[in-house]
Amino acid sequence: MICKIVSTLKYKVLLNIQFQSLKSIIMTITIERPVLFKRILVGAGIALALISFFLFTAGEPNPQWGSFWRIRPLVIVPLAGAAGGVFSYLMEPMRRQGGWRMILAVLASILVYLIGLWMGIVLGLDGTYWN
Repeated sequence: MICKIVSTLKYKVLLNIQFQSLKSIIMTITIERPVLFKRILVGAGIALALISFFLFTAGEPNPQWGSFWRIRPLVIVPLAGAAGGVFSYLMEPMRRQGGWRMILAVLASILVYLIGLWMGIVLGLDGTYWN
């Protein structure tokens, strides 16, 4: 019985220490809004340029799609690019550590951006060119 109480207290102390360290990490995170806004604009701008180039050079659309069919991809794809920019901003602390962590953060940012951009293109063009 005493051993069980001691082990229970040990786990409570351990959980309390981990909670306090997590709380201190969350309290020290600061958001640099100009940097975040810049990453969002760059991500959305690249996505908007890519989807615009595709839409305006693709040729004649199907008449059944209506006249406003281009609005959906021109909204959804830049939103996906902006989400990639947010992820890139969130990887900044890892990038600042240097070494292999910096390389991992850059590769993860590029991979997440490309996957998000692809998903945005699929969702934006669903029912039109992506059918």
